[in-house]
Amino acid sequence: MALRGNLRDFTITQLLNLINLAQKTGTLIVDGPSEQAYVSFREGKLAYARIGQEDGSLASVLHKANKLNVNQYRAIAERSGRMTDKELGLLLINAGYVSQEDILLNLQTHFTDVIRRLFTWVEGFFRFENEILPPEDRINVRLDLENLIIEGSRQLREWEQLQDEIPSLDMALKFTDRPMTNLNLSVDEWRVVKYIDPKNTMKQIAAAAKLNDMEIRRIVYGLIQAGLVEMVRPVNVAVQLNPKMFPTQDKEEQRTLINKLIGRIQKL
Repeated sequence: MALRGNLRDFTITQLLNLINLAQKTGTLIVDGPSEQAYVSFREGKLAYARIGQEDGSLASVLHKANKLNVNQYRAIAERSGRMTDKELGLLLINAGYVSQEDILLNLQTHFTDVIRRLFTWVEGFFRFENEILPPEDRINVRLDLENLIIEGSRQLREWEQLQDEIPSLDMALKFTDRPMTNLNLSVDEWRVVKYIDPKNTMKQIAAAAKLNDMEIRRIVYGLIQAGLVEMVRPVNVAVQLNPKMFPTQDKEEQRTLINKLIGRIQKL
């Protein structure tokens, strides 16, 4: 089975389904707009996954899952040297830091999260390489693809709905005349709200907030449904957005910030 093509023609979900049905062993390489992903399989089961140059080492995965504290993680990073993840895993088990089950469950969760991120990739090219096997120095898992395929199908339907609701990211946003002020926004929603201005397109906001097309559409759709914002044609002013800005987590300051933003937009 020669797998090679464009994500516009085959979704990640469809590719996983083909690999699952054919019980393929090898690596699916996906070249996205800015990153490259490697997803390895053994006999149609997920074995390993990585996006770009992200640190997917066992120590990093366990640290992010709060199985290793900061001091333990730093000590391991300094002393591990050329130790493979398999060797490190045995060392951690023997030292009583984690169990074998801890290691496998957290790696499965990490690899699954990588696949979920790939579901949002709608642009790019892919190829399946039979000769590229899961990396020997990393601990591999054997994870059935059925549940991931079902989840991917649901996400594909969500993507199609979001495209219908927000067909173009070249539109801008503005606060509604009577927006809700009693808000409990997530961190990602605040990353979008702070840039809302008729001068900024959703594409610009997504780039500044480091969100992909699906993420920005999902957040904007939620803000529209909450009655906070509405789509407008952008004002033709070039704006350089500063991604280093970040809103306060204090609730009172958040309300003050959003009221200031609303006031500023309404005066334009």
